[in-house]
Amino acid sequence: MRDETPEQPAPLRSGYTTGSCATATSLAAARLLLSGLASDVAEITLPKGQHVPMPLVFCRATDDGGAEAGTVKDAGDDPDVTHGAIVFARVQLSQEPGVRFHAGPGVGTVTRAGLTLPVGEPAINPVPRRMMTEHLTELAAENGYTGGFDVTIGVEGGEALALKTMNPRLGIVGGLSILGTTGIVRPFSCSAYIASIHQGIDVARANGYAHLAACTGNASEDAMRAHYGLPDIALIEMGDFAGAVLKHLKRAPVARLSMCGGFGKLSKLAAGHLDLHSRHSSIDLPQLAAWAAAHGADHATQQAIIACNTSQQALALSRERGVPLGDIVCEHALAVARDIVPAEVSVEMFAIDRQGTIVGMAR
Repeated sequence: MRDETPEQPAPLRSGYTTGSCATATSLAAARLLLSGLASDVAEITLPKGQHVPMPLVFCRATDDGGAEAGTVKDAGDDPDVTHGAIVFARVQLSQEPGVRFHAGPGVGTVTRAGLTLPVGEPAINPVPRRMMTEHLTELAAENGYTGGFDVTIGVEGGEALALKTMNPRLGIVGGLSILGTTGIVRPFSCSAYIASIHQGIDVARANGYAHLAACTGNASEDAMRAHYGLPDIALIEMGDFAGAVLKHLKRAPVARLSMCGGFGKLSKLAAGHLDLHSRHSSIDLPQLAAWAAAHGADHATQQAIIACNTSQQALALSRERGVPLGDIVCEHALAVARDIVPAEVSVEMFAIDRQGTIVGMAR
């Protein structure tokens, strides 16, 4: 368990990706094989040129003539599911030149088309593969070695951790993905989450699904599953990142998009916010009152909406007074989406209440 967040604000600490961990550990294991040197730190160069020393928790020979090394994944202050996990590499030398990658315990295998890797490949993404290849190639040259490397990457407990990610839905089975484009995890950048949204859309498209439902959470997913009978692969867990879905559809359009979220979050999208998290946007009760007024709400109802404590209270009050605020919010959210997605994408909006009941829609 992580320490509690301190009350006094402080600069957030960056961390390192699983790709950086895999690079450091594979380099250390290969160095042990080629030079006999077992180190407790492996220094690597990140894609943008930074030199980073990464501490190792073990670096040792294995009974099969290879070597292995491990490091503790440090995600800094980012809420990363792999923070604290041991990422390890097992390396074997081979006569055949080049670097070949294998999925070890806790690392998944690609089983569906649509990702950057072919079906059947270990879920080790292209940039980490390139980082490892470059470091091992340089090490081989330093040691006058002309053969190749078989590199197996694993994550202790990775199979269980993967169940907390979108990997099962993306068709990555057996464990986690080894990720990273810069080697660094920026705290609360949420880049990995957004990347998984994009991957979810790409995988669904590649597998022939033309109707996708982007949902803010479990309740909205359940609503869309019940309403349309969509399979999990067509349900995109967007969380607060509505903009990530809408903007990606400009590059990867589908025939039909249903967006579904809690009434409060959808009201933020209706007001033009593409990040629905409370850090970046808030529910605008005066705006809800103004929209209600445009649909016939009297002055007393408008003032009552403004005086509400929550969006759900405003929704319930409006329904009692015959104002279809759920539909109104969906209409405005639909207008925002239509300004972003291509014309060939048919878009519709659904709002749900806290019980998961659909309380508004617009097509």
